[in-house]
Amino acid sequence: MIKARNEQLNEEHAAGDGVYDVVVVGGAAAGLNAALLLGRARREVAVIDAGEPRNAPASHMHGFLSRDGLPPAALLELGRAEIARYGVRLIPGRVDQIDHGYYVRMVGGPVLKARRVLVATGLRDELPDIPGLRERWGKDLLHCPYCHAYEVRDQPLAVLGTHPGAVHQALLVRQWSDDVVFFPHTLDVTPQDRERLEVRGLRMVEGEIKQLVVDGDRLHGIETTDGLVVPRAAAFVFPRMVPRDELLTGLGCAMDDNGRVATDRTGRTSVPGVWAAGNVIDPRAQVIAAAGMGSTAAFAINTDLLDEDVDRAVEQRRRRAEQPGEVTTVAGRR
Repeated sequence: MIKARNEQLNEEHAAGDGVYDVVVVGGAAAGLNAALLLGRARREVAVIDAGEPRNAPASHMHGFLSRDGLPPAALLELGRAEIARYGVRLIPGRVDQIDHGYYVRMVGGPVLKARRVLVATGLRDELPDIPGLRERWGKDLLHCPYCHAYEVRDQPLAVLGTHPGAVHQALLVRQWSDDVVFFPHTLDVTPQDRERLEVRGLRMVEGEIKQLVVDGDRLHGIETTDGLVVPRAAAFVFPRMVPRDELLTGLGCAMDDNGRVATDRTGRTSVPGVWAAGNVIDPRAQVIAAAGMGSTAAFAINTDLLDEDVDRAVEQRRRRAEQPGEVTTVAGRR
């Protein structure tokens, strides 16, 4: 009976009728885990996914208990199969606008009506304009030491000084190798930071970076503008992390002091009925943390819907009680 009801709902929504309890925008770890919890709560849920996960260039993900070393695409495949078991509808596509109400407008596609919305659109990594960086990204040009440093442990490593956070990154990477070279590039390194790098045992190579030296689909070194080539097996860079939060800002969600969409501990934004989870609000969240944020948001969203369902049932009962001859009942599951 439940399966038949889910199939009927999917047909209604595909035709543009009906209302989803929750529309989730973004189908990576945060969005899928939220959809899993909400589907198990027997909510009517749709997940809209553009198919552009942040970690797509990486061959493996790490730090996720029971899934360590799994390819990112495999995790998403498993997650999609799991949510399908609970009647959650996965819709490929991109959302270009969410209107108050909530109408979720897809590019070249239907408009979905929702009672609540969860935005889990992640972020994009903007790399410095240095030849070779984009081609090696996610291979032997890395970002997160906790995610990838163990796989290049004890090898000759480089850290590129293209971001104010690069000094800390270099100090951290030193935990995985005794041979780490820091390239300040155009970064103004303070005397205090230079001392910290020196006592940590890092070597610095001055001069701007010209390019990454690649041969046979492998990084071989870092070349500076004065022609010096420093052999390296892998390099770390701190990208500029830009949240894909246009849908949230378009709704008028308040921002915090860091210029990110402000939320409470459950992911609730300042706009009633709208939640956010994952890298779109926390750029440092790893996959397992993003999944947890999706779970937390799902609990809060379901509770919010429950309160509304009960309040509506109470109101309907009282209205019926005011009408002579009417039989009053209390609504169960919506």
